Amino acid sequence: MLTDRAKEILNGADEKMQEAVLYLEEDLKNYRLGKANPSVFNSVIVNYYGAPTPLAQMSSVTAPDAKTLAIQPWDKSLIPQIEKAILDANIGLTPSNNGEVIRCTVPALTEERRRDLVKKAKEAGENAKIVIRNARRDAIDLLKKAQKNEGMSEDTEKEGEGEVQKITDKNVKSVDDIVAAKEKEILTV
Repeated sequence: MLTDRAKEILNGADEKMQEAVLYLEEDLKNYRLGKANPSVFNSVIVNYYGAPTPLAQMSSVTAPDAKTLAIQPWDKSLIPQIEKAILDANIGLTPSNNGEVIRCTVPALTEERRRDLVKKAKEAGENAKIVIRNARRDAIDLLKKAQKNEGMSEDTEKEGEGEVQKITDKNVKSVDDIVAAKEKEILTV
């Protein structure tokens, strides 16, 4: 039977692991797949009267069709700064404007670019797994310290280690599933 302290350690480890999985999901959403997706602009920061501001906070970003992204700034005088920010962000899109709306045509992905994206997705997955394994190591260390310093029984500590491993396996499987789904999505032409 796990003590309250052991449960606290397990919950902390699970929370850290789930944060790594959520971060991976958010990171992979920013990969441009040859389809128009407004989230590619999440990393674009515009100099808004001297203050760095995310593009989404100063304009409406839409995907009118599968190959086009439209940015309608709320302040038309910012169009040159927005275009510069898109180019500086190096996301592979070239903006053009008509004085009202900035349009970006999303080019189709080459086979080489698809392979690069798959490689990048796998690296992101590995980084998430490293965070998960570090959380497991930290939890096991805390359980051992609790046994040594706080009087936790050895059985409770061993049971806690088993539970930490189950949590770790569950989160690593989530990472593998997310990366596999993204890989399939990237390679689907």
